[in-house]
Amino acid sequence: MRCATVQFEHRPDDKAYNLARIEHFTARAAEGGAQAVVFPEMCLLGYWHLRRQTADRLRELAEPVGGPSVERVRGLAAEFGMAVGVGFLESAHGRLFNSYAMCLPDGGVHVHRKLHAFEHEAISSGDRFTVFDTPWGVRMGILICWDNNLVENVRATALLGAGVLVAPHQTGGTDSRSPHGMRPIPVELWRERDRDRPAIEAELQGPNGREWLLRWLPSRAHDNGLFLLFSNGVGEDDDEVRTGNAMILDPYGRILSETWAAEDAMVVADLDLGLLPMSTGRRWIQGRRPALYDILTHDFGDERDPRGARFSDEPVQLHRLG
Repeated sequence: MRCATVQFEHRPDDKAYNLARIEHFTARAAEGGAQAVVFPEMCLLGYWHLRRQTADRLRELAEPVGGPSVERVRGLAAEFGMAVGVGFLESAHGRLFNSYAMCLPDGGVHVHRKLHAFEHEAISSGDRFTVFDTPWGVRMGILICWDNNLVENVRATALLGAGVLVAPHQTGGTDSRSPHGMRPIPVELWRERDRDRPAIEAELQGPNGREWLLRWLPSRAHDNGLFLLFSNGVGEDDDEVRTGNAMILDPYGRILSETWAAEDAMVVADLDLGLLPMSTGRRWIQGRRPALYDILTHDFGDERDPRGARFSDEPVQLHRLG
């Protein structure tokens, strides 16, 4: 199965521009023989600026799954005979969600709602995993950004049968409270990228971008026996600089294709689905002892809303049983 993943710099609230970039890269992916192309989290609307908007403004910007933006992407999937995944702000049943729509060539649309939403108090978190069949003989799953940081979510997605994980993000260059976490990238480096390309690309590859991703992202693929399609924003995202680093990993955590270009870009790789059955992660899953894992469902009393967990300065307290 040939797949493509895209990084691009969105324009906030400019759905027409963002859709044009999606159309451009979808056509390119189709020309290259891809069966699927995935785009970043919230790419139809933009991301980090949303935290500054009023709830009423968010409701004005949001669309239902059957709204014009997702319908346009659904049309692209049918036109090119491929799967196309995009992030959007969803309105449903009087609530808002950070959602991702995977549009299949037969007209079907599978929507995942971010399980750990923290962008705005008016945006609710989803409450279910999203795994579905595809025409290419492999099940796909979707987890949005922070969903992928929690190891339980990826394991659950694998247990539900996913062989390919779609992982759209808006990350890199964040202002982490962790002593050894990411730090912001000076926006001037991005704005001067045409004059000093080595300086900005060093940042995209460094500890605030690619190096941070490689601390954990390959392990999600390896430990769960999944191909992983990582898509991310690149460039200015409100007051932060996203690092791109679009990449495709195999179920051994090996990088099949990647970029650290300081620009809109796409990477493509062929997924050898024959690697899945005997991959290390899948064999480890078969060795599980579920009776031991009741601890994973315990509420210890210090669990937090994603907004609190993401932004708190308080130290984390770990627990011991017995």
